[in-house]
Amino acid sequence: MIEFLHAHAWLLAFAIFVARIGDVSLGTFRTIVVFRGYAVLAAAIGFIEILIWVAAASQVLTNLHDWYLAVAYAGGFAAGNYVGIRMESMFAMGDELVRAISFRRGGHLAGILKSHGFDPIVLEGGTRDERPVEVVIVVAGRRRMPALIRLIREHDPEAIYTVNDVKRAYNGVDNVQGRHVPFFAGWRARGKRK
Repeated sequence: MIEFLHAHAWLLAFAIFVARIGDVSLGTFRTIVVFRGYAVLAAAIGFIEILIWVAAASQVLTNLHDWYLAVAYAGGFAAGNYVGIRMESMFAMGDELVRAISFRRGGHLAGILKSHGFDPIVLEGGTRDERPVEVVIVVAGRRRMPALIRLIREHDPEAIYTVNDVKRAYNGVDNVQGRHVPFFAGWRARGKRK
């Protein structure tokens, strides 16, 4: 296979470009997966990522006189970052925390979110000029974020909200029975409870 690619130089350049897209996108995805606590999955992705990288880098380093291979390598790196971010957003792993500050009182926003299957927590607060507000806090899966944000915007357009990533969310009991325990992160906790 390698001999065939060397005989057709532009095919080798294309193969290096595609390989770099593969390993860099896996690397980007692995970094995000590490942040979310999926240790075993991150290790498996890292293994595949490095195998691809070694194959691509070795072809460029052994053929440094072919400048177009270095260009293909760099182009694959650039494209791989974009592909990796898109790939991670398709999987939408993990949870996010939304804090919405509502100037409407009486649980208006929380009631709407609850009627759509969310589990909001409401805190009373006030602004610097002593204007009363309600702070609505919701932890939900990333796949549900577009629907949650749309509800906030539609039903309380004056609300101020922030969205933050959540590494893990627990329900106050333990991380095994919690709302969200990543599959690969929870196995150790399950084993220790025996």
